[in-house]
Amino acid sequence: MIQSIEKNKRELQQKTMYSDLVIVGGGLAGICSSITAARAGIKVILVQDRPVLGGNASSEIRLWMLGATSHMGNNNRWSREGGVIDEILVENTYRNPEGNPVILDMLLLDKVMKESNITLLLNTAVYEAEKEDADTINLLKAFCSQNSTEYILKAPLFCDASGDGIVGFLSGAAFRMGAESKEEFGEQMAPDTEYGELLGHSLYFYSKDTGKPVKFIPPSFALGDITKVPRYRNFNAKEHGCKLWWVEYGGRLDTVHDTEKIKWELWKVIYGVWNHIKNSGEFPEAETMTLEWVGTIPGKRESRRFEGDYILRQQDLIEQRTHEDAVAYGGWSIDLHPADGVFSEKPGCNQWHSKGIFQIPYRSLYSRNINNLFLAGRIISVSHVAFGATRVMATCAYVGQAVGMAAKICIENNLNPRDILSNGLMLTLQRELMKTGQFIPGLILKDQRDIIQKGRAIASSEIRFKGFLHEGLWKALDWSSAQMFPVDTGEIPSFSMDVNALKDTMLETELRISSRNGNYTPDLSLSKKQFSLKAGQQTVGIHFDSILKEPAYVYLIVSKNPEIQLGYTEKRVTGVLSVFNLVNKAVSNYGKQSPPEDSGVDEFEFWCPQRRPGGHNFAIEMSRAQQVFGAANIANGIDRPTTGPNAWVADPDDPSPVLTIEWDEPKKIGKIELFFDTDYDHPMESVLMTHPENVMPFCVRNYKVKDDKGNILFEKEDNYQTRNTIIFKEPVVTSKIQIEAEHPSANVPAAIFSVRCYRDI
Repeated sequence: MIQSIEKNKRELQQKTMYSDLVIVGGGLAGICSSITAARAGIKVILVQDRPVLGGNASSEIRLWMLGATSHMGNNNRWSREGGVIDEILVENTYRNPEGNPVILDMLLLDKVMKESNITLLLNTAVYEAEKEDADTINLLKAFCSQNSTEYILKAPLFCDASGDGIVGFLSGAAFRMGAESKEEFGEQMAPDTEYGELLGHSLYFYSKDTGKPVKFIPPSFALGDITKVPRYRNFNAKEHGCKLWWVEYGGRLDTVHDTEKIKWELWKVIYGVWNHIKNSGEFPEAETMTLEWVGTIPGKRESRRFEGDYILRQQDLIEQRTHEDAVAYGGWSIDLHPADGVFSEKPGCNQWHSKGIFQIPYRSLYSRNINNLFLAGRIISVSHVAFGATRVMATCAYVGQAVGMAAKICIENNLNPRDILSNGLMLTLQRELMKTGQFIPGLILKDQRDIIQKGRAIASSEIRFKGFLHEGLWKALDWSSAQMFPVDTGEIPSFSMDVNALKDTMLETELRISSRNGNYTPDLSLSKKQFSLKAGQQTVGIHFDSILKEPAYVYLIVSKNPEIQLGYTEKRVTGVLSVFNLVNKAVSNYGKQSPPEDSGVDEFEFWCPQRRPGGHNFAIEMSRAQQVFGAANIANGIDRPTTGPNAWVADPDDPSPVLTIEWDEPKKIGKIELFFDTDYDHPMESVLMTHPENVMPFCVRNYKVKDDKGNILFEKEDNYQTRNTIIFKEPVVTSKIQIEAEHPSANVPAAIFSVRCYRDI
């Protein structure tokens, strides 16, 4: 007998969870926000609607993480983001220099699961927000498809890092979608409707050479006429993954609700492209190749942008405007794309760089009308134009870190996000961020709790930098080249450099600095000198007769001349770099930025480093040693090169470098923080690209920390991370600490950016 259907409604299993902060979105912004908050001591629930973490960086999409370093293709030296995102990038480069996205998935899960204050909910999608009043979220409802459970998530604070802004949307937070007019913010780069007001989605694929012939039969939905893609001739058999970022679509559609439609269109293109590569006969090298992977969800660029108390705009970026509430920075180009994407006749992107990094204010990181809602990732309060630069993942992660620390301050003081400003706690937020390695341009860490500030830093040696000796390495002057030197105030020293003229010719040199102190765009010429060379090897003396009023980097530029070889060295020193007037098409760098007159963007040259094992320093000696690497730098409140190296660097000839911090009376120490040089100039692309080294050459690998009696308090071998935190089970009482730091190699002397000591953990 057939049983009657039960008439009573069945309920899903329901679970109510409480925390201090609920973060929705497990991309890099959500990850770094949650780790920062958890380490600061508050309870976090991290909600991710996918089976893995990482968002666009994950194995589901496979885009490399990038930010202000911009593939080393702009003038933002030493600009890789600090804090948790730096820790992740350094860790990935160490464990995964091959750029395997599956290993990155593992690493991100590992980082989150190590934090006892984080509860992670994967495969869980938020679908409803309940409010206790018009301006305050009370709880979120979410559903996990894998365990058929409904979650009720309660907290005093919420953070939307979901990309499309699901929490902000459901809670009634003010948002924008599409481009502003030129008139609204006076942005000269604001696009017209013909170019389009939204950036589209991209879908990637990986190919693999099997070593034997492989057939490919396309699906029925594959794009049949590849010429519908104006750039179809740009496809080749070897290029895959996020190097095909321009396979983009959807800018004319609703990039939230039409995502599935956009995905199908991108699948049509991808399978049509692979059919063209395999079966057109134009790519014989593809005979043994197969599709290894095709993305199943598209990587999104743009959808909703939510309104905070301040909307960042083009002028903030290009003019590098300062904000009293700065908590982060960006440095990617203003990178806008035609709305028609892969089907557009226009170039795939329209990238314009600023002369340096720009501040991001705290007022852009919370909702202006929902009192307890933080914003992180690509949905922060920016105009469409400014969004072109703030949307990249390392920048998204960086603002996420600021939100995580702000949440900790809010919980401690029973505040909502905006109240940090009105309660005079902005300096506290900035200080706590900088203590974790979050560099904020223009700010210096002043921490009265740091016992180092009451001590004296003394070193067994410090490099008296006079340049580099020539060691027999010659390179042709095939492009204009420059050596960056950190120089203290006063008269610029004279230089002497080894050159080899292949025939009688002219050597043209120039001395430049940046017109804005702290930038690395050499746009201000101080002097030029020309020299007549006879064929053969010779040493050229150069004196520019210029004076510096404040410490800065100077650029000794040598103009392109293939008839000349310059002497180089294998030696490297923290905060010293060679740069070249090169082309990097990946970031629209053609050696010089020449924008349209009405764009509101500056014209300037690009001077960028080469990746190792290239990028050698010039063999140039200076007449006067530069006293810029002293021990006192470890307490100056800056953890990376800016207007100077900001590091103690030992003399390379010192066989056993020791940095000592001493006090007039014994101090109780519970924690020590050390910041080493993991090369902030290296972008550390997380996937697809491989890196020839997994540890940065400047990083101190082995060190010991001793007390005033010579007892070893801590010993580390094979260090590769930027920030090392030493916590003692019982506080140590000592009148000095000694850090014995081994040189990383024979070519690189030991260097330390910062040492900080605290009584309490």
